[in-house]
Amino acid sequence: MKKQPYWILGLIGILAVIIVPAIIFWPKTAAQTTDPWAGVPEHPIHTSHADIIKGPFASGQDVTRDCLRCHPDAAKDIMMTTHWTWESKPFTVPGRSEPVTIGKANQINNFCISAQGNQKSCMNCHIGYDWKEKTATTPAFDFTKSENVDCLMCHAASGYAKGSYGNPADTVDLLAAARSVAAPNRATCGKCHFDGGGGNGVKHGDLDESLKFPGESLDVHMGKNNFICTDCHVTKDHVVKGRLIVDNITVDPNEQVSCTQCHAENLHKDERLNQHVKSLACQTCHIPAMALKDPTKVSWDWSTSGQDIGDDHYTYLKIKGNFVYEKNVRPTYLWFNGNLSARYLLGDKIDPTQPTYINKPAGDISDQSAKIFPFKLHVANQPYDTGNNYLLAPITSGPGGYWTTFDWNNAFQLGQERMGLKYSGSYGFAQTYMYWPTTHMVQPKENALQCDDCHTDNGRMDWKALGYSGDPIKWGGRFDNK
Repeated sequence: MKKQPYWILGLIGILAVIIVPAIIFWPKTAAQTTDPWAGVPEHPIHTSHADIIKGPFASGQDVTRDCLRCHPDAAKDIMMTTHWTWESKPFTVPGRSEPVTIGKANQINNFCISAQGNQKSCMNCHIGYDWKEKTATTPAFDFTKSENVDCLMCHAASGYAKGSYGNPADTVDLLAAARSVAAPNRATCGKCHFDGGGGNGVKHGDLDESLKFPGESLDVHMGKNNFICTDCHVTKDHVVKGRLIVDNITVDPNEQVSCTQCHAENLHKDERLNQHVKSLACQTCHIPAMALKDPTKVSWDWSTSGQDIGDDHYTYLKIKGNFVYEKNVRPTYLWFNGNLSARYLLGDKIDPTQPTYINKPAGDISDQSAKIFPFKLHVANQPYDTGNNYLLAPITSGPGGYWTTFDWNNAFQLGQERMGLKYSGSYGFAQTYMYWPTTHMVQPKENALQCDDCHTDNGRMDWKALGYSGDPIKWGGRFDNK
């Protein structure tokens, strides 16, 4: 046998020293290991700013200018995100000659209807300063000014609150708030995401103030493991991972948060459960209910507003009408591939005899990329133009707004001036549906749905509505079709 030159043997030895440890110690992703902690980002130690920030500050913009001295790219990064623009990228939509954008900045929902109708209060959740009442000739906000970026909104750990039009409340000590800055946590994110839509738990159902300090039985990630929002909503250059379908039509999967960031796909010991994962989202079994402690709004009837019958936050407000709030809400289940099949756009025609979908999750039983997913369904009765047959966006707040005059006609005429949506002079009320994905309040595995929760005569799944001929455990179906 011919001997190898010594230099070859030496090279093999060197490569072995380099490659073998690399294979052993190379960081493993959740897909490579059954350890979910492999996918959780580390929390860097945040530098205290208590002795760095000097002040004084006369305005929020002064604070931002001081922040940008050490973080010169921060505002530029923020201004590229939807947290700043409140608009999606342009989409080509059937029936529209020009690409459209979707977001709070220019579209409507079936809660408070539009952010444009209440600039004074809605902008308390925008990360910008110095909003104004929009008119036909005056824009509401200058999106190009870096000093209008509100750094304190997400980073002030204490002593900060918004007042009107996105500006700091008059009582805020800006110097103290700036000195408290830290990485965002559940409380800072929750200021908007727990209380969106006009109050605690109103919109989402799976996000409310009970998650500030939850127990394990409320949310296993935030309770037992003390997760903060950015453990799942991983953030880079101020771009926060995770996009809702309410403000988009199509979403890049790489922008979404998924369970497989941390968990392996086939992690169940029972192979029957692993087969279910091919057609069921993890959330379907592991979030059996939402609004576990604080109730969430499931219905809103604007047509009954304006009456002096006594206000109660959970049943009736003169300015908003009748509500229905519920706790321990069972989700609505739909096929979902991550996108929308429909999104109502300002000016779209409706059939007032049928429910109008503000948004509608895309997917069906034949869609190989879709899974059965849990949603909160919010049903509203909201105003529409009986002459033009489209939903209306009233001006509710400010001079002449509905909450001052209780005059719908005047509110719609103001909306015509500010938003460009023509008003025929006659209105009615039409039913609308809006879906919110349920992804929080993940339960301990002991609380996950069991076979009988779905596969019984009174189970929670409407199999025929999902496209099956009957319960697939009896009739055969799509639990192992991938």
